[in-house]
Amino acid sequence: MRELTQVRDAVMAAIRSAGLTALPAFPPERAKAYEGAVAAVAVGTVQGRALGLCDYLGETRDKETGAVRELYGKQLEGVVTVDVRGRRAADCEAGCETAAEALLGALPAGIRPGELCWEALAWERETGMFLRRGRLRCRALFTAESREDGGEFLDFILKGVVCN
Repeated sequence: MRELTQVRDAVMAAIRSAGLTALPAFPPERAKAYEGAVAAVAVGTVQGRALGLCDYLGETRDKETGAVRELYGKQLEGVVTVDVRGRRAADCEAGCETAAEALLGALPAGIRPGELCWEALAWERETGMFLRRGRLRCRALFTAESREDGGEFLDFILKGVVCN
């Protein structure tokens, strides 16, 4: 599902902007290649909900061309997992604080953070690193517009994210 990748990438970008290395969640051994703490991000459980009538939100006018397009919306509720690993406990704790700040205050407008909870700091034998697992309940909002010719609509894009 393309929407899940958009959420994961937006969360990783927010964590990176806060100064912490962020990677897709697998494999955990990749964390060993970095100095300091590393956050591994994945999107866990997800539920979709319709917005409007069959995702239809109304019409919007293109500011440049004046063309009218139909606007559709989608909402996903889910859990983003963030595993922070570090060679030292202090690195792991500092990385956890940085990640928490990013998750609660630096996500794009389309991701609405809810409850954030962290497990206790633990030693992970598999990687030989300290680990602190976090889970963020959130709601992600996506919009899509119809093409100018009135045919099919474009892909759903996470609200508040500019795509190239």
